[in-house]
Amino acid sequence: MENKVLSILDTRTKTGYEMPLYNGTVRAMDLRQIKTGPDDFGVMTYDPAFLNTASCQSAITFIDGDKGILRYRGYPIEQLAEKCTFLEVAYLILFGELPNASQLAEWVDNITHHRMLHETTKKFLEGFRYDSHPMGMFISTVAALSTVYPESRHVHDPELRKLEISRLIGKVPTIAAYTYRHGLGYPYVYPNDELSYTENFLNMLWKMVEPKYRANPVLARALDILFILHADHEQNCSTNVMRAVGSSQADPFVATAAAAAALSGPLHGGANEEVLKMLDEIGSKDRVAAYVDRVKAGHGKLMGFGHRVYKNYDPRAQIIKWAADRVFEVTGRNPKLEIALELERIALEDEYFIKRKLYPNVDFYSGIIYQAVGFKPEMFTVLFAIPRTVGWLAQWQEMLEDPEQKIARPRQIYIGHGQRDVIPIEQRGMEVSPSTK
Repeated sequence: MENKVLSILDTRTKTGYEMPLYNGTVRAMDLRQIKTGPDDFGVMTYDPAFLNTASCQSAITFIDGDKGILRYRGYPIEQLAEKCTFLEVAYLILFGELPNASQLAEWVDNITHHRMLHETTKKFLEGFRYDSHPMGMFISTVAALSTVYPESRHVHDPELRKLEISRLIGKVPTIAAYTYRHGLGYPYVYPNDELSYTENFLNMLWKMVEPKYRANPVLARALDILFILHADHEQNCSTNVMRAVGSSQADPFVATAAAAAALSGPLHGGANEEVLKMLDEIGSKDRVAAYVDRVKAGHGKLMGFGHRVYKNYDPRAQIIKWAADRVFEVTGRNPKLEIALELERIALEDEYFIKRKLYPNVDFYSGIIYQAVGFKPEMFTVLFAIPRTVGWLAQWQEMLEDPEQKIARPRQIYIGHGQRDVIPIEQRGMEVSPSTK
């Protein structure tokens, strides 16, 4: 088979170059050979926000945004959400294959064994103000685990990596539940080894004085599905941070905390909270059309629609919409759902949104479900971080095992002053500098 190449003519020097194509891409370092002379650094690419740059090779998640396809390790997200538990999918994402019965039993037992937090970590949580944001508490506590498990710094030891991965996946629901109860002033609830991953999480959240708390199986399964949908999503902002921090060989606890910090931003993990604010602003179903007209006129945004990657209906949104119906059979119908359904109907029929490929994304319905289950909006991003920890760790491990990866260090285009000489302070004018205006 003939190798595919890209021919480039440098019009500055009239020199031609042959660039080999690798999986449809040009290696950026190959561009460095394009120079005007021996002192020329060579051509770089300029790509703000990485809109068209592949920073790694990955075998974990495949997305075709134009066709609305999402697969973990080759399996369609629809099949995984229907037929698997979250811990099955976590095993798949981390180790490449779905587990058999004995592998799953060992994996579940391993995660269950690592649910507890060290008592000193509990005291660390108690040091936060009563009104601290749960995400700030989550990020800080995950990072603090680095001091509890100092051996985690040995990131090139495969067995230690596996241990720290199990610890993180086991402990993040416990941390999340404790941040929630801390804000309410409730005592912390220890993990229950008899319960599944999501049942135990709900138990640590909601248990009060009853001898045993039994989560509604419909709500537990809905949460399991939401965790599956959020487990990984290719090279998004927080995953990029996980890989960048991990590339310095930082331990997985501080790297995960850094990724969670990226997730905490409203443009990433906080988007479903923005959807609820929008639905509150609309107020009622009969005001949806007027709100859509305002958006089309350039006044405001349609939150929960559109995606950097998906230019079709986000496949996760369809699954969440199905899960929402099951949840509302238990909790009662959320009034916001009627507004959301009407908003979706109008937007999907309107040429303005169709032309711009603005379809509902995963955030559009997830916040409504979380609120119906009983979560306040400030917990939404923490709920996102629990399953995404799996994806972050899988990407981190893949990065460490990739011989092409080095410490992340993007280039820049310098646009500041050329060389200047320092003037003694007594000779400087009294002009106001830009930084003090």
